[in-house]
Amino acid sequence: MKNNSIILSFAFLFLFASCNEDYKFTLNVTKKTTLNKEVTITLKEKNNQQIDKVQFFVNGKEITGKGNSITINTSDLGVGKHSVSSLAFYPGKTKKTNNSFEVFAENPPIIYTYKIINTYPHDPKAYTQGLEYYNGFLYETTGRKGQSSLRKVAIKTGKVLQKVDLDKKYFGEGMTIVNDKILWLTWKSKKGFIYDLDTFEQEKEFSYGKSKEGWGFTQNETELIKSDGSNKIWFLDKETQKEKRSIQTYTHDRALSQLNELEMINGKLYANYWQKPIIAIINPKNGIVEGLINLKGLVKEIEKTQKLADQDDVLNGIAFDEENNRLFVTGKNWGKLFEIEIIQK
Repeated sequence: MKNNSIILSFAFLFLFASCNEDYKFTLNVTKKTTLNKEVTITLKEKNNQQIDKVQFFVNGKEITGKGNSITINTSDLGVGKHSVSSLAFYPGKTKKTNNSFEVFAENPPIIYTYKIINTYPHDPKAYTQGLEYYNGFLYETTGRKGQSSLRKVAIKTGKVLQKVDLDKKYFGEGMTIVNDKILWLTWKSKKGFIYDLDTFEQEKEFSYGKSKEGWGFTQNETELIKSDGSNKIWFLDKETQKEKRSIQTYTHDRALSQLNELEMINGKLYANYWQKPIIAIINPKNGIVEGLINLKGLVKEIEKTQKLADQDDVLNGIAFDEENNRLFVTGKNWGKLFEIEIIQK
């Protein structure tokens, strides 16, 4: 009798385990949608077996739902690729299932062209990475190992009034000015440096968080804003330089990566598109690329008086004089700085 009980117990456990092994889940979600539309995420079990409870997560954050599905509004997420996962509780076990979906802008970006207002000299040996207008002068950072420098430049003459070189082991990138301090990024070294605005003396350094690299740098009223060469834009605490959050940049049909030098202008984020004569106008609230400025003609303008020797001698550098409503752009190793007016095409 005892042996029969043992046999029955083993048989029950075997059947219970076999039943559990038969649970097969799929997490269904529309793969592509547009901003402001609703998305329904549903967990299905292939054989319609009992599921005790389901927890849903979007980008790692738990979202409350009813039963085996949830519905969310994409306006709460912004554009970009978003991860979804479910945690199913069923007799004796739990199982996690993953998926993702992409949110695109509803409308294509507006296309802009430009008009040249003024042309000024620019150091043709400056491999421009960061550019910022501050109190009547341009502040510029240049790149490449052994050539990276921080400069104060007179706009009308292009004369370098003050200059300090970065340690040769670093590749300098974008910069911005906060409370009389210059914050300067490096490319792949996962750190940035803080300089005194007046003396150009290096005072501190800060490290990156999850962002891959240092590319462009700017700010809004409350945060630092950083690009890392991907389609992500990172927002940092101004006091601690710690990363707080990020958005993704998307048009109506694609992610826009390779974002480089940055500038905040009238509440919109302007970003150089690496190796293309284009500036993207991005909504910093949701990542939508609202406009594209075609500056191909500026390359032709440069080539009238200068041969661009390297394929990297591309448009890069945006500075805005808010008080006088002046927009300046230049390029890597370009001999000219352009003041331009943006015109909707």
